[in-house]
Parts: sequence; structure tokens; C-alpha cells
Amino acid sequence: MKITVVEANHFVIPLPVVLTDSTHGEMPHFELVTCRLRTDSGATGLGYTYTVATGGASVLALITRDLTPLLLGADPRRIEQLWEKMWWGLHYVGRGGLTSFAISAVDIALWDLKAHCAGEPLWRLLGGCSDRVLAYAGGIDLNLSTDDLLAQTRDFLARGFRAIKMKVGRRDLAEDVERVARMREAVGLSILLLVDANMRWTVEQAIKASRALAPHGVYWLEEPIIPEDVEGHVRIAREGSLPIAAGENLRSIYEFERLIASGSVAFPEPDVSNVGGITAWLKVAHLAQSRNLPVTSHGVHDLHVHLLAAVPNSSLLEVHGFSLERFLLNKLHLEEGYALAPDRPGHGVDFNWEALMRHRATAG
Repeated sequence: MKITVVEANHFVIPLPVVLTDSTHGEMPHFELVTCRLRTDSGATGLGYTYTVATGGASVLALITRDLTPLLLGADPRRIEQLWEKMWWGLHYVGRGGLTSFAISAVDIALWDLKAHCAGEPLWRLLGGCSDRVLAYAGGIDLNLSTDDLLAQTRDFLARGFRAIKMKVGRRDLAEDVERVARMREAVGLSILLLVDANMRWTVEQAIKASRALAPHGVYWLEEPIIPEDVEGHVRIAREGSLPIAAGENLRSIYEFERLIASGSVAFPEPDVSNVGGITAWLKVAHLAQSRNLPVTSHGVHDLHVHLLAAVPNSSLLEVHGFSLERFLLNKLHLEEGYALAPDRPGHGVDFNWEALMRHRATAG
């Protein structure tokens, strides 16, 4: 079997509501980059990645100009070999960053193709530890009024979520504390409440915030500071009062190894769409397991439900798809707060291509 076609596309998709967080500011749209592989036997696989507002054209160029020559004529079943070819082919300009986004899209397509050929859903092909994962609703809601935040929360609860994440990192910590207190009052003690600072704080600010938020039963504090500051994470874990979730902005297994080895992260958080694909995500999950840590996810829940269902050390699945669901033929199925792993062959994601093509980016 040989790869004969590599087809990549770039889409700029406006969001129905402009989203905001503490570091990225306003997000009016997101960018989707897809990669479809075809073999001489007719087998196909689909992969994709996304960016927030910028960078999609660069990811597309890396796939079409640099990775495609490495893939054409290769055996798609030799995924580890192809991953190494891609990693080292882009190593001098990469070791993470945009190259990891491009590799992710291709690697996801390779695994999708492999699972299709096996006639198995991806989660079962990868190990099949469970057929469901506890899910949480990931709100991007920093600038919502408290009333709107609580209205959003009521909708999440009505949909059956047992865990909810809200943004923190407002200019005044007292505002964050008040909003978290209102949320805890609204959801009660049985709902897991998570907070996400999106790297907003200094180490000292994060320690102060961790202590101030802890009395309200916060399950984890996500991304309190920039991801590069491993020593800062150690201080926050030691001097603060909340478990730390981090990793959505790490782009290689080597970065995760350093963070995990430091003992500062309680919930490693790889994103399959930007850490190097399924191949790299599984290695991060195994690193976490070797330290007796649960692994969680970031974004692209239609892919992560498979990965978390596959491994024995899964924790929570973030459910938030940047409004990608309006282009999906198959939606994530939730049951009593759990996301069910689909039984369709491969990862089971398929797009309404006619609708998606209306948002295809023009070259130049």
C-alpha cells in the first residue's frame, strides 16, 4: 500500500459570537487546516488541526510544500517511521511550533486511515480501555457579565454536564473570586468547577490567586503562567492551594517530559492537533501514566474522546469545538455527563464539505 494523494485545505471560519480570554483578546474567527490522504488501494484518512485567528496559511504551506514530498509513495501503515521522517524533515526550522501543527494533521490522517483499514473505531484500535469519558463544558467566557455566565452555566447543566470550566484572569483578582463564588453557589457542590487563566499571571499573582480561589472548591487551576516557566509552575504547585492543569501550549513530547518530571503538573494536557498528532499524544499519556498522573485534553473533542477512551489514565474531556460542530456530519454524543466513544470506523469525523468550502481561504 502506498500514499498516492495528499490533499490539504485551509479554511477561515467566523465565530457566531466573538470569544475572549485573558491573553489572546478577541477571537472573531478560527482557522482550520485539513489533510486527506489516499492510497493506491483506495483507502483514505482524514486529519485536521486548527489555529486561533492566525497561522493557518503557514501550516498549509508546510503540509503541501514540505511534508507531501516525504509522504508520496510511502507505506501509510508505517506510522512511526513517517512521524520520524516528518519530525526530522522539519527539525531545523521546527522542534515544535507550526511544524507540530502540520505534523499533527498528517499523523491524525494516518491513524484514521489505519483504523478504517482495520474496520475499527480509533479508540478500540488504540487500546480500548473504556467506551466513555467524563466530559466538561469548556466556556470561553472571561468577558461575559456574571448574569450571562450563569445563563451559560444553566445551559451546560441542562445538557447534562457534571463538570464546567470558566475563565479567570480579569484585571482585578477580587472580580475572579466573586465570579467563581457565584458559580459555585449556582452549581452546588456536586459539580466539578475548573478555572483557566490562559497564562495571564506572574508566578506571584498565580500563587495569590490559587490561595484565594481554593475555598470555593476549584478542581484545577489551568495554565496560570506561561508554559516555558517550569520552575514557576513548581513554585505555584508548592506554595499555592490548587492542582495545576497545563500543556495545551506545549508542542513536543520533550517539553511535556520536562514539565511532568518537575512534579508541578497534576493534569498534563496535550492537544492532539498541535503536539504532533496521535503518535505524540499517546507518548505524552504514557509519560503521565509512568508518574501516576491522569491525562486530560484541550479542544477537538471529537478526536480526544477516542484518545482518552483508549488509555487507562484518562481524566476529563474538554468539550468545546470552536463552533466546528456546524460542519460535522456526526456530533459528539453525551450521556449523563459522559462522552461516548463512537463505533464508526476510524475517528468517525466527517465534514459537510459543501458548507465548509464556502470558508476556504484564498491564496495570496
